[in-house]
Amino acid sequence: MALGPRKRWGLMLAGLLLAGSANLPLMAQTETAPPAETSADDLPLRGSISTTPAPQPAGPAIPTQADVEAMEQSMTLGQDRIDALKAEIADMEGDRTRQNAALIAAAQRVKLAEIEVADVEERLAALIVQELEVRGRLDGSNAEIANVLAALERISLNPPPPLIVDPDDALGSARSAMLIAAIVPQLQAKAEAVTSDLKALTDIKTQALAEESTLKANYEVLEEEQLRIATLIAARRQGIDQRNQELESEEAEAVALASRATTLQELISSLSRRATAVNTPTPAADPDAPVLTPEQIQLALANTARTEPALPFGNVRGYLTMPANGVNVLDYGSSDGFGGLSHGVSLVTRAEAQVVAPADGWVLYKGPYLNYGQIVILNTGQNYTALLAGLDAVSVDIGQFVQMGMPLGTMGSRTIGRSVTTNAGAAQPTLYIELRQNNEPIDPTGWWANPTQSG
Repeated sequence: MALGPRKRWGLMLAGLLLAGSANLPLMAQTETAPPAETSADDLPLRGSISTTPAPQPAGPAIPTQADVEAMEQSMTLGQDRIDALKAEIADMEGDRTRQNAALIAAAQRVKLAEIEVADVEERLAALIVQELEVRGRLDGSNAEIANVLAALERISLNPPPPLIVDPDDALGSARSAMLIAAIVPQLQAKAEAVTSDLKALTDIKTQALAEESTLKANYEVLEEEQLRIATLIAARRQGIDQRNQELESEEAEAVALASRATTLQELISSLSRRATAVNTPTPAADPDAPVLTPEQIQLALANTARTEPALPFGNVRGYLTMPANGVNVLDYGSSDGFGGLSHGVSLVTRAEAQVVAPADGWVLYKGPYLNYGQIVILNTGQNYTALLAGLDAVSVDIGQFVQMGMPLGTMGSRTIGRSVTTNAGAAQPTLYIELRQNNEPIDPTGWWANPTQSG
C-alpha cells in the first residue's frame, strides 16, 4: 500500500520539525546568562544572583568620594544619567533634610527592586523546568519517529504494486498494508504532539526573553540606587569633617569596650552606660501619654528633618521597618542550634542585600564582634536597643543618628560568623535581628510594619 502524497509530506514535515528543534538554543544554558553588555563584573549588585560572587572586604565599607568615582567607572549607566544624578545630589549640598529623604527613598527603591528581582528569578527558574520537560519529551520522540520515518520513506520510494500481487507474497503484502494503515494515524498524532511541544518551546523562549528584560531593568535600578546612596553618604560625610576627631575618639572607646565584652548583654550594657554619661538620657515612657493615631504616627515619621527619634519607641510598635528582604528561618524562642534559645529572629537574604535601620536611633556600635560578623547596635531611646548581626559591610558611624529606613550596610555572599545555625547552612547570608528593652531580649513579633518578605 503506497502512502498518499499528503501523508508523505506530513510525515516528512514532522521529521523536518524534529530536526529543526535541535537548532533551538537551550535556555537553561544560554538565556539566563547576563547579556554581554551588562556583565556580572559591570554590575556591583549583580553578585546578588551569582553562584560565585566576588569576595567582599571583612571590615566596614563607608564610601568615600574616591569610592564613588570608582563605582562610576565600573557601572553601565549612561554618562548623562550619572551626571544628572550627581547634579541632583549636588543641589542638596548642606541640606540634611533633603539628603535624609533622598537616602530613605533610595533605600526603599532598592528593597522593591530586590523583591522584583527575586520574583523574576523564580519565574525564570520555573520556565527552565518547563523547557527541560519539553526537551525531554522531544528527545524521547526524536529517535522513535526518525526510525519509523526512515522505514516509511523507503516504502514510499518503492511501494508494492496496488493491483498485481505476487500470489506467493499475498499474505506479506496484506500484512504490510495493515501495518502501514495502523502506523500512519499514530505517527500523525505523534507529529502533532511534537509540533505542539515545539510551539511550547518557542513560547517559553519568548517568555524568558521578556523576563530577562524585566530582570535587566531591575538590575539598572539597583545599580543607579546603589550609586545614589553611596554618593549621598559621601556628601553627608563631607559635612561632618569638623567632627572627625570627636567621632574617632568615640569609635575608639566603643571598639575598646567591644574587645573587653564577652557577651552581647555585657557589650550593650557598657555601651549604654557610656552613651548615658556623654549624652542627655532620653525620657522614660510616660504611661499617661495620649495614644497617637496612625495618622499622627505616620506624620511624625515623615519628618526627615528630625535629629532624634520621631516618637517614643513604645509608640512605634507595629511600624518598624524590616531591615532586609529575606526568608525568616529562625523565630524568637526557637532552638538556636547551640543548646539554647534564640533571642531574636534570623533572615536568610540575597547575596549583598541592603540592610536598613529598623527604627530611629543613634549608632552605639558598628564593627566586628566575636563570631557575629559585622554588627550594628542602635540606641532607639527609652532603654530600647536594636541589634543587627551578620553584615559584611557597614556604612554608618558610631554616634551617628539614623532615621528609620536609612541604609546601614550590606550583607555578604554567605553566612558570616556562626551566631546561629539554620537549615540554609552557610551558603546564604543570614541577618540576625534582636530587640532589647533594659538590655533584655524581647519578642519582636508584632513590632514590624509588614511581615517578613519572602525572597
